[in-house]
Amino acid sequence: MPPSDADPGPQEGQGLAVAAETLYLVNLLLVPGVAFVILLVLYLRHRGSAPALARSHLQQTLAASLWAGLLLILVNGLILWLGGYDQAATWMVLLLYFVSCHAALVLLGVVGLARAMAGKPYRYPLIGPRLPAGN
Repeated sequence: MPPSDADPGPQEGQGLAVAAETLYLVNLLLVPGVAFVILLVLYLRHRGSAPALARSHLQQTLAASLWAGLLLILVNGLILWLGGYDQAATWMVLLLYFVSCHAALVLLGVVGLARAMAGKPYRYPLIGPRLPAGN
């Protein structure tokens, strides 16, 4: 079936945008660290040459990944400050973190992936850098 006016087809840079959002989710859910390094390499390789859509998604996912890593470091610091991993408060902090922060980051990543698959830009609320004018 040929594309219609309602379905403009894939946009320039859409595949790279989808890859960036997928790597962000893989970093949070499946292979932390490894997926971040791949995302960082992808960003460094394409930051100057990628189409606007891909560049935007690469910037957003890299910033969100850095925030996710910072939150993880802060949670671990809080756990150590509360007395270590064998204290009851540890489980409260971990549950609060995973139910609120981590789940929110995953949900934002799913929305970002959906926007990338639709060929649209996306800004992660609160943690994402501003989008260029016109997006």
